[in-house]
Amino acid sequence: MAHMRYLNYAQVADKEGLPQVARLFRAISFAEEIHASNHLKKMDRKSAPMAGEAPFGLGTTSQNLEFGIMGETFEIQEMYPVYYEVAKYQGEKRAMQSFDWALQAERIHQQMFTEAKELVDAGKDWRPSQVHICEACGWTVEGEAPDVCPVCGAKKNQFREF
Repeated sequence: MAHMRYLNYAQVADKEGLPQVARLFRAISFAEEIHASNHLKKMDRKSAPMAGEAPFGLGTTSQNLEFGIMGETFEIQEMYPVYYEVAKYQGEKRAMQSFDWALQAERIHQQMFTEAKELVDAGKDWRPSQVHICEACGWTVEGEAPDVCPVCGAKKNQFREF
């Protein structure tokens, strides 16, 4: 859900003349897509309903950034810690790894959205810097990609630039 929500938020930011915020939304959308794919790949053939705390619908870019902050906060404070503990209880080490990787990225996403919202609320766009997303775990970094992902150990060539 976050992946698609952020893609739509990017379209709103584009329409409001905030291309750097739009790029930020697209980059973090890609990380969310990686998280969802990793979770799906690590699941058995069972499924469970997913929930999120971000409101549905589109608002202004400032409102959408607030919704993004709310969603990331929910994932950091409630969703991934609970998912991790359930996976731990069930002995699902691969799921534990996937949830841990996602949680580490969500903390960065929350910070980036918070910084972008402050700028947008001040009438500015987000800073024009590179955002790199690790294609293996979704870890996100502003600026140059590291030689090795600090979360999963992926090499620099496994980062996608936005």
